[in-house]
Amino acid sequence: MTETAEGKEPITARKRKVSGAAKTREIVLDILLEVLEKNSFVHDILGEALAKYQYLEKADRAFITRLSEGTVERRLTVDAVLESCLKGKIEKQRPVIRTILRMSVYQLLWMDRVPDRAVCDEAVKLAKSRGFGGLSGLVNGVLRNVARKKEEISFADWSLQYSMPQEILDMWRKEYSDEIVEGILQAFLMDTPITVRCNQSRMPIEKIKKSLQEQGVKVSLSPLFDQVLLLSGYDYLDRLEAFREGWIQVQDVASALVAEVADPQPGDQVLDICGAPGGKGLHMADKLRDTGLVTVRDLTEEKVQRIWENIARTGFSNIRGEVWDAREFDECWEEQADIVIADLPCSGLGVIGKKPDIKYRMTKERIHSLAELQKQILTVASRYVKPGGKLIYSTCTISQLENEAQREWFLEHFPFVSGTLKLPEKTVIKEETVKLGYVQLLPGRYSCDGFFIAVFQKEKNK
Repeated sequence: MTETAEGKEPITARKRKVSGAAKTREIVLDILLEVLEKNSFVHDILGEALAKYQYLEKADRAFITRLSEGTVERRLTVDAVLESCLKGKIEKQRPVIRTILRMSVYQLLWMDRVPDRAVCDEAVKLAKSRGFGGLSGLVNGVLRNVARKKEEISFADWSLQYSMPQEILDMWRKEYSDEIVEGILQAFLMDTPITVRCNQSRMPIEKIKKSLQEQGVKVSLSPLFDQVLLLSGYDYLDRLEAFREGWIQVQDVASALVAEVADPQPGDQVLDICGAPGGKGLHMADKLRDTGLVTVRDLTEEKVQRIWENIARTGFSNIRGEVWDAREFDECWEEQADIVIADLPCSGLGVIGKKPDIKYRMTKERIHSLAELQKQILTVASRYVKPGGKLIYSTCTISQLENEAQREWFLEHFPFVSGTLKLPEKTVIKEETVKLGYVQLLPGRYSCDGFFIAVFQKEKNK
């Protein structure tokens, strides 16, 4: 069997038909080849695969999800383990073999339900099914070696222990204590339930909870914000009555705090300048109780289509989606907004727990570039706020350059003062900076994404 080119699957392998117990591993291998070898995002490729194979049993889809995400999440650790058993670097292996080894080591070290012997045997079968029978002995030998010594494997180095690039670790350790940093690293590796925010103008929370529980969903309230529910035990989200009817919106609790902090009043004009897929805008529309108007913008037709899909599902009439480049000034909105929501493009370091491939893509240079982009957009956004109105700046990161430093820069250069940051009455959030109009939420300290929120109030004309 000949290969079409170095590192590509054989033609016959691409045309194969897979059946039986090996199918889930074949699917995972295809997902990981796209992610680890072609630099695609795991949540995109995994989502496409789960949609394609939605007929599979729930346990099989859970296995695919866990193995795909886990292998990406632990890649640095996995590679270090492999290189302790290989003669040479893992990158010197063929892409298919490299990927089979990576996903198999993840199973050996972090998935106890599958016996070690079965992991090794299935890896050998995978190699043979992809036309690499000549390398099946290497696969078998390396994996059995890992299985024998797995109880001895440990890393004192945090980069390898928690699979976090050293450059990011160095940045965090300059900004936070070691205790806080290790708490963040540990939190990113924990399994977390999905969080949804309740649209209370559509249905009271108690009735939403009852509907979910009647469909077998485990439901609990977030300790940070009691309008956010933590869900587990369900199969497909879109089969839940509460989701189909628009009573709930998938949204992290930290993100859901933005509209709560903004505190819109009846009739307000709200502009969300980077708002896809629309969670914050929908929350604002919900709080406005069918008054005022929320305009949610984003850069592309594709992103704005997602906004409109959520608007259609939830049924709000006081919200619309528009395509607009946030870097470009729109004179029609000059000093017209009571509230501007600026949840801006950022490094995303606060959501590594949900999107693990972010950590392998981000660099100091990229963070500095994003900080400059944020300044450019904030300069434009400041002109949309009415005198006396509010601008809410937020990011899903834990980089001080994009957060605290950005807040200080904005207050120095624009006619705004720190606004009041009003958190929900029932919340466990206790941060001294709330009195100063901003808060940095950190994984490990709170059960949420890493998230930053600052409130700015525009000075009134004299």
